[in-house]
Amino acid sequence: MPFVLFTLCVNNMDRNKESLYPSNVKLGDTNFLQGKYFPESLQGFVRIADEYSARPDMYMDQEAYAAFLRMEAAAASDSLSLCILSAARSFDYQKGIWEAKWTGNLLLDDSTNAYEAYPDGRARALRIMEYSAMPGTSRHHWGTDIDLNALDNTYFETDGKELYQWLQTNASKYGYYQPYTAKGPDRPYGYNEEKWHWTYLPLSRKYTHDLATYLEKHEISGFLGDVFCDSLPILSQYVLGISPECK
Repeated sequence: MPFVLFTLCVNNMDRNKESLYPSNVKLGDTNFLQGKYFPESLQGFVRIADEYSARPDMYMDQEAYAAFLRMEAAAASDSLSLCILSAARSFDYQKGIWEAKWTGNLLLDDSTNAYEAYPDGRARALRIMEYSAMPGTSRHHWGTDIDLNALDNTYFETDGKELYQWLQTNASKYGYYQPYTAKGPDRPYGYNEEKWHWTYLPLSRKYTHDLATYLEKHEISGFLGDVFCDSLPILSQYVLGISPECK
């Protein structure tokens, strides 16, 4: 069944010091964790200035944004530029991405039409999940995660190599970490490496834990392909399939 988006109004801009959630969001509120809100309606979220964003009207958590601005200023002092390509996404926004790939209307990263290439739904879901989260399980729902400069690992190995090296060295000073590092013994599962995806860990670590703790598998629903959720390790290998330093 489709969900009903709700609006959160945070009158007290301070956080709940115990839960780190916006002040009027209860600990473990899966509506918040699954992005079932309008980002522009959250008083705890702020609009990203056009000079730092690739498109207008993107939002993110105000604390994460303040940290980004400090990081951006430091990068600028080293003659490097940070541009936010994607920030907070509602459930519906993520659903649009997922279903476009599911139906083949949006090609995958290697130009594969998932609908045509993977008639088996479970296999199709796994292929899409190499880079895209199922709606309700994306880190972008929390306003803490941003995509920077280019959605392409190759860019950060060529033209953007200096920038990526700068982020690896300096981003943690501002609370930002790369959750989807290269796969290996320390990260054998989950989405593929994303050199562009950075998370504001002082908040997202808590939200990661709570999503894995409070979300029930039957709540991952409301989009094409959701019938395959029960057979996939979404929580254990995708939500928690992140860099060890982000856990």
